[in-house]
Amino acid sequence: MNLNQTTGYLPVVAALLGNIIVTVIKFLAALLSGSVSMFSEAVHSLADTLNQTLLIIGLRRSLKKPDEVFTYGYGYERFFWALISACGIFFIGAGITIYRGVMALLEPAEIIVQPVIFIVLLIALTVESATFLLAARELKRHYPDLSRWQRLRVGDPSTLAVFLEDGLAVLGVMIATTAISLTYLTGSSVWDAVGSIIIGLFLGVAAVILIMKNRGYLIGKSIPEAMQEKIIELLEADPAIEKVLNFQSNVLDVGIYRVKCEIEFNGSVLLKEIYKQSSLRAQYQEVKDDYEEFKKFCVDYADRIPRLVGKRIDDVETKLKKDYPGIKYIDIEIN
Repeated sequence: MNLNQTTGYLPVVAALLGNIIVTVIKFLAALLSGSVSMFSEAVHSLADTLNQTLLIIGLRRSLKKPDEVFTYGYGYERFFWALISACGIFFIGAGITIYRGVMALLEPAEIIVQPVIFIVLLIALTVESATFLLAARELKRHYPDLSRWQRLRVGDPSTLAVFLEDGLAVLGVMIATTAISLTYLTGSSVWDAVGSIIIGLFLGVAAVILIMKNRGYLIGKSIPEAMQEKIIELLEADPAIEKVLNFQSNVLDVGIYRVKCEIEFNGSVLLKEIYKQSSLRAQYQEVKDDYEEFKKFCVDYADRIPRLVGKRIDDVETKLKKDYPGIKYIDIEIN
């Protein structure tokens, strides 16, 4: 698969480029003004930049083909690096931001409110709104039939990370603007410090959401329940399969699944399959008085059954992959 066609790649790259620009100008504005809210926003954007770099690493590594060491491929790389990214949001973004806000409350410092601060915030709002909308469109494109909240629950972790980070970045710009404006109007730096703490708390919540989501994939998340029910229904629709037992599944990557189950075969259907071209009674008449011929018949019968079962399983797997292209690995065992 081409990297540019990988789910989540475009929003992550766009967010990375946008955040590099925004990080630089936010740090300049923070140095000129001394505002902890602006510094918090700069740290926020720096954390986002580092995190999106990790997401790209994960996306690239997840495309590696299966080998002898990882027979099911490297899809979990996407979730692993997204988890590291989420931890970065929590410790770097939220941790430093809250720490700076608390220190500003304990040791207030003079803030120089200059027009450049609001210009920087306006630029940041424009850039981060654009990348936020791009991530939202990507989620909608891949999950057109789901509501917004459902997309957040099942969406690709990389796209979801950009969606949450840039959504919070937009919210953070608004909070920072409000905090700096109140500081300017009241002359109290408390507002600026409180703004920093609020931004940090929002970052912490987003980080926990992303950590829990990626944790679920890494410990073996199953495919959606509705999809499982349809797969079982499809299997049991085959006349040769009486019942599906012990159905298990794993999400190996975004849109790539593995399913495993046990099945009970219907012996009478297999018998009809074997003798649909010839008469069993006729064969019985041929061997009933000849023990050696009867033994040959038994050997032939014992040999044909496993091959017929194997062919039937192959046909079922082919149909399953046709109806659900995301299922790349199927393990069907006979109970």
